[in-house]
Amino acid sequence: MAIKVLELHHQGVRIGAGDKTIEDLKNFYTGVLGLEHDTGRPEIPGIPGMWINIGEVGQIHLIGGDLPSPFAQGPGKDPTAPHVALAVENIVETKAELDRLGADYWSLKGATGPDAEQLFLKDPCGNMVELHQFDKCRCRLKSRVKPA
Repeated sequence: MAIKVLELHHQGVRIGAGDKTIEDLKNFYTGVLGLEHDTGRPEIPGIPGMWINIGEVGQIHLIGGDLPSPFAQGPGKDPTAPHVALAVENIVETKAELDRLGADYWSLKGATGPDAEQLFLKDPCGNMVELHQFDKCRCRLKSRVKPA
């Protein structure tokens, strides 16, 4: 069984920007590029940042804070490192398939919500890839809009 990737959801970008502030970044992404700031980003302890919406599907996650982050699970296992995030149809089936393939991955639960789980692995060149459940994030516009 192959992993069922449905969409590209976000690009995680480090913002250890010295004297630049979140406000400077907000002004650039919203003022210069004309993108929208996702004001519904949850507070993630020890991880300052901002999520920027891109159209119907997609975000840029600006990720700050000290390295290693409070969520790091060892060398090379820090979810705040630059990464691309893909939404999968079923995170449980995805884990089973990664296990069947003998893939080297690690899991982070609850960082962005009580029932959220993110799986992280590296491609052959060392680029980090996140896999998460399709309907458990704010990367899609319909997940950011509150029902009337």
